[in-house]
Amino acid sequence: MLIFNHSSSMTFTLMGVPGLESQHLWLSVPFASMLLAILIGNALMPKVLCLFWFDNRDIAVHACYTQMFFIHGASVVRSALLVAMAFDRFVAVCEPLRYNTILSHSLVGRLGLAALAKGVILILPMPLLLRRLTFCHMVIPHTYCDHMAVVKMACSNTRPNRIYGLFVILLVVGLDLLLIGFSYALILQAVLRLNSREATFKALNTCSAHLFVILITYVPALFSSITHRIGRNISPHAHIILANLYLLIPSMFNPIIYGIKMKEIRDKVAKCLCR
Repeated sequence: MLIFNHSSSMTFTLMGVPGLESQHLWLSVPFASMLLAILIGNALMPKVLCLFWFDNRDIAVHACYTQMFFIHGASVVRSALLVAMAFDRFVAVCEPLRYNTILSHSLVGRLGLAALAKGVILILPMPLLLRRLTFCHMVIPHTYCDHMAVVKMACSNTRPNRIYGLFVILLVVGLDLLLIGFSYALILQAVLRLNSREATFKALNTCSAHLFVILITYVPALFSSITHRIGRNISPHAHIILANLYLLIPSMFNPIIYGIKMKEIRDKVAKCLCR
């Protein structure tokens, strides 16, 4: 068995989607479409297309860790922002007259900084813990540098890495979903007290976009995390495609969902279609 000591000159190889290497060109079509939507709405880096189109599989170890930090860090920040948006919806429904007073510009700025700090603080230890590992394999069975995919290539003790990865998932997904659920329990309690059907519909419509974003964010994330740890009978390409959908779908649909909810954007789109 070959053992690779950690070095700054070490290079990993991204396998892509195991079992579907011959279909990479066809897979690039939906990925390109989703990444195009992401680029337009969110300006992300399409590293995965280099693998699909040009068969450029090699990635330096530091570049891999950097990619891992930004991908997982962005996911943590996105989850924290969903919690902040749940608080925003709670204030909009339960305290509409005090909305501008409670959600001041300074509070919104502090919530954004807190989300960013959470992403940095929680994810930064992941690449740092990986630096202590010795790797027996250099080919990552993935389209990007996923934390668990890299951990599984090590032949040294990975227990701290696995425990910390599980801790981050429980803290991010578990705690954030608990806070979101608590906010919506209070919202539902306030909605049930309304006597007017029109007021009830308006209150629920206020939360509709946020609820849809929560579904497309957390459902793929939970499935991806569960299949990585206990889904041993699931084919490798199903793991990889699910993990990619978890990253791409929320980023692709966020601008569409919130764009449709904004009357100004709806009117402009309708005018363009009529022309």
